[in-house]
Amino acid sequence: MTAIWKDSGSGWQLLAPIGFKLEDELHTLVEQAPQILPLAGTPSLVIVGREVTLGNNAADLIALEPSGRVVIIEIKLVKNSEARRAVIAQILTYAAYLHGLDSITLETVILRDHLDHRGYENLVVALESNDQEGSFDHEAFSLGLTESLSDGRFRLVVVLDEVPDELVRLTGYLQQISDKVLIDLVRVSAYDIAGSKVLVPQRVDPESQPRQPVTSPPRRTVSGQEFLGAEYFENAIDLVPQEHRMALTRLTEWAESLEAEGLVKLSSYQGKNKVVTLLPRLKADNAGLVTVANDGRGCLWIWRSVFERRAPQTLSRIEELVSPIAIKQGTVIRDISDELLAALTLSYREAVHGLAEDSVEA
Repeated sequence: MTAIWKDSGSGWQLLAPIGFKLEDELHTLVEQAPQILPLAGTPSLVIVGREVTLGNNAADLIALEPSGRVVIIEIKLVKNSEARRAVIAQILTYAAYLHGLDSITLETVILRDHLDHRGYENLVVALESNDQEGSFDHEAFSLGLTESLSDGRFRLVVVLDEVPDELVRLTGYLQQISDKVLIDLVRVSAYDIAGSKVLVPQRVDPESQPRQPVTSPPRRTVSGQEFLGAEYFENAIDLVPQEHRMALTRLTEWAESLEAEGLVKLSSYQGKNKVVTLLPRLKADNAGLVTVANDGRGCLWIWRSVFERRAPQTLSRIEELVSPIAIKQGTVIRDISDELLAALTLSYREAVHGLAEDSVEA
């Protein structure tokens, strides 16, 4: 169990978790920010449904990995009696229901209303719309999803505020005897520090003998490479036509100014589709408000979900500046004014530090 200590001026004191009053609070937290979950293999998740009907009951959350693996997430508070053993039976029941389904049924029957609610035309669009690196491989995803459903190769995630020992032992046993499902137990503790809620997510590893990890076939691996910093992206600018280099250099310098201010960490990504991207990611949740893309010309991809979560006050100003283009997930912006870059800088400051109302109006 993680210990958090605070110096209040009279010596160091051990803080006690404040917990969650309602299960729905933790449920919504995971739905809005699945990237906080420290999962084995550190996959990125895209939530595609909440309270998804599977047989006679409903799974808390259904997500997908870019590899196509289906992820079933159940959320419990330890005060719920189901948090001990029943949650495992529950999540396995959902896995059994999905096992053997085809991807068309999953998309058009089970998840149709959920996708519509989230503004996704289909599952491919859902994954593409959350691909900040430009690494999504449509063919590999479709194949991986088909194999996940037909073989029952799922990731099962149980999220709790406290993890009972008997649940840890049961999970360890299941991991020993199964080579198709990967089970993640995640404890999310909440603390009140100076009036702000601080979350501490931890993956709980069962005390069992090590086994071979569940892996995807090689053809499902990410088909790109990531590099720290902006240097790789800068070098790629020399490969585009001369008339587009100045615009890309300008965007690079803007992103580097964010890093110099301590607002982001920069990395470059070379995808299979030959598009090179520069990723100004927030350090707190490893996601960015925008992606700088070198697609032979240069543009910004804007990520609405990250704005809504981290910079909601400045979103309306960004919408005003890019109008009549509607900001969705991965919206492409090519007409990039100095005013827009200044507003985006303000958005990153809001995401990191918060903003006073007068700053937003300015």
